[in-house]
Amino acid sequence: MNTQIIPLYARPFKDLTLDDLPLVGGKNASIGEMVRELSSKGIRVPDGFAITADAYHHFIQEAGLDRVIHEILSGLDTRNMANLSHRGQAIRHAILNATIPGDLEESIIEAYRDLNHGTYPADVAVRSSATLEDLPDASFAGQQETYLNVRGNRALLDACKHCYASLFTDRAISYRVDKGFDHFQIALSIGVQRMVRSDLACSGVIFTIDTESGFRDAVLISASYGLGENIVKGTVIPDDYCVFKPTLKKGHRPILSKRVGSKESKLVYDDGGEKMVKNIPVSTAEREKFALTDDEILRLARWACIIEDHYSAKHGHPMPMDLEWAKDGKTGEFFIVQARPETVESLKDPDVIETHLLKARGKILASGRSIGAKIACGRVRIISNPDHMHLFQDGEILVTEKTDPDWQPIMKKAAAIITRRGGRTCHAAIVSRELGIPAVVGIEQQAFALKDGQIVTVSCAEGDEGFIYEGELPFEVQRTNIRNLARPLTEVMMNLANPENAFSLSRIPNDGVGLARMEFIISNHIKIHPMALLNYENLADPAAKAEIARLTANYDDKPAFFVDQLAQGAGMIAAAFYPKDVILRLSDFKTNEYANLIGGKAYEPDEENPMLGFRGASRYYHPLYQDGFALECQAVKKIRDEMGLNNLKLMIPFCRTIEEGLRVQEEMAKHGLKRGENGLEIYVMCEIPSNVILADEFCDIFDGFSIGSNDLTQLILGVDRDSEIVAPIFDERNPAVKAMIAQAISTCRARGRKIGICGQAPSDYPEFAKFLVEQGIDSISLNPDTVLSATLVIVETEQQHEQSRRV
Repeated sequence: MNTQIIPLYARPFKDLTLDDLPLVGGKNASIGEMVRELSSKGIRVPDGFAITADAYHHFIQEAGLDRVIHEILSGLDTRNMANLSHRGQAIRHAILNATIPGDLEESIIEAYRDLNHGTYPADVAVRSSATLEDLPDASFAGQQETYLNVRGNRALLDACKHCYASLFTDRAISYRVDKGFDHFQIALSIGVQRMVRSDLACSGVIFTIDTESGFRDAVLISASYGLGENIVKGTVIPDDYCVFKPTLKKGHRPILSKRVGSKESKLVYDDGGEKMVKNIPVSTAEREKFALTDDEILRLARWACIIEDHYSAKHGHPMPMDLEWAKDGKTGEFFIVQARPETVESLKDPDVIETHLLKARGKILASGRSIGAKIACGRVRIISNPDHMHLFQDGEILVTEKTDPDWQPIMKKAAAIITRRGGRTCHAAIVSRELGIPAVVGIEQQAFALKDGQIVTVSCAEGDEGFIYEGELPFEVQRTNIRNLARPLTEVMMNLANPENAFSLSRIPNDGVGLARMEFIISNHIKIHPMALLNYENLADPAAKAEIARLTANYDDKPAFFVDQLAQGAGMIAAAFYPKDVILRLSDFKTNEYANLIGGKAYEPDEENPMLGFRGASRYYHPLYQDGFALECQAVKKIRDEMGLNNLKLMIPFCRTIEEGLRVQEEMAKHGLKRGENGLEIYVMCEIPSNVILADEFCDIFDGFSIGSNDLTQLILGVDRDSEIVAPIFDERNPAVKAMIAQAISTCRARGRKIGICGQAPSDYPEFAKFLVEQGIDSISLNPDTVLSATLVIVETEQQHEQSRRV
């Protein structure tokens, strides 16, 4: 046998680098790069070989296919889908009926034998790798096919021909035309890689950038049971995990979020079947569990950082990556099976912020995972399979079970995409990002609420959850170039509640977060009263107990659910703005609000005036809530110590007296949160007249103040801000309120303590922001939608103040 021909047409991965991209395509060159350069750093990649682009040209020419393809594609119009389908089918038929040249066949079989290492025949994955695929500016997402659990010479050669044919699927032809690529300048290499037995474990996708906001310090991991094709094709809704890179690299464990997916089926070996793989259902118990442990999540995140750092150094600029991983169920080992550049968010202009704002909400028809941070209105068009694509009209909203590359000719005509299945790394999500249109994926059974032809609004601009509203709702699009935006001396911070918006909002020029509201995380992410979790076994309300059991299905230790969810929610905000200050206000529900939490009624007293009752600091050391406050402290300690986010600072709300402030700090110290240790700063809300009158004494026990102008105004003016009758009297610009605020600022400046404001007034009234600057306030924390406009006002005020001072 003439083995000299093997180097011409088959190259072991270990002999390839990124420099070999013209020879073996982006996918195979990248695998070779990892095998050669990153194995020593612990990155494991399954063994295999690449069939070169030269082999493709050799096959096409020897079989006389080049002339055939030219003739079939002559005069092609990709907008004529029937004609496109006819031509594509003719080319594929010609390729599959052609004969592979003998020297190429021998080359492939010899490389396959070398891969077997005496255990012939090996089960392999056969993947295409186009020479213009997986480039930083051309993703070719899912254009060519993958064949799994391929065994034996005949099966391998047949899979190779199918890979060659997949270069001329309808969607691949259309995609190349749209992108301006010449069909005959692109060749196909094939990767032949040992299978990882993830059919017995799990697999998934990793991005080293947040795919919705472009936030670059996050690693996103998706995981589902079985072989990985189900996630990519959107067949399942996977688990999602988010890890923060900067503190991960310092040795911390910063898992910012964990979201269990339905994982309803898994792709496994089907040795007796025609396709060699099959989907089988997953048990309910397995679906409710996370597919990965925390240690496994962190291991994959560390690998992702190593890979990203290597590729960034290789290219000389940041290179966010899109990776595929698999866990072997026989050995427990993890492997990276593919690596490519991320090609959507990483290429956007970081200086331009585009914000979609929904002006009014309506009836929610369905909701799912939000993709794209945009809003679109249009007519619903429900299409069950690509055979009915001719029914779809430009600007309609595509609703279907899931998409694959066959759908791309109509996806590019859609105003938005809605799928019943899929997660943030499924085909519909990837393509919608590339097209710049919103998508809501994984709406599951809610899909039946959507009717063909009805007008809806698809909103992906409200955080992690995307909504489909009935009718056409008003919205606006704001585009802001922040490149030359002047920065004031006064710190401009943000008020934030929803962790899901933190990554995107952090792009707005800012000096950190002046108020992170814990209440939103508790009411929207936890939903359960902490005392009900602590006393779960003894709960008298069977309905509450059942609902708690459902929400905490992954937790035998019910209080740990509260700690983890709170740590992840507040940690997400701290990470988004790291290393800038993020000031977390400890819980400030009123008793009636606490009672509305699941299981809460049993633990909250009835009060005539909850606004002035059992709230804020007075709860933290009281026996009725003391143990619940301990869980809040444990969550904060987890953020600062385990996640390494020591930019998180704490703020005590509604602290009426000096003695109360000291008692709260004593309570916090019991749980490892001692002021001054590990840089911990503790602030107090300045929202009660006593905070202003006794500001000098409060300065002795706190590191700073944040003015809560809403409560301070109502208590100074004696106005219930919730009363419609006296509402007109409520005004933060009242001279009495401004005098008290000026006094607080003056005292803090004299004592060298920080003072800011996190109330609503400077967001609503530009003149109030001017007043604060003139008084010398250190920071102004604003609602995100007013940060840019208020910054301009503050800069102008500072300039005017400086000019008048000089005069």
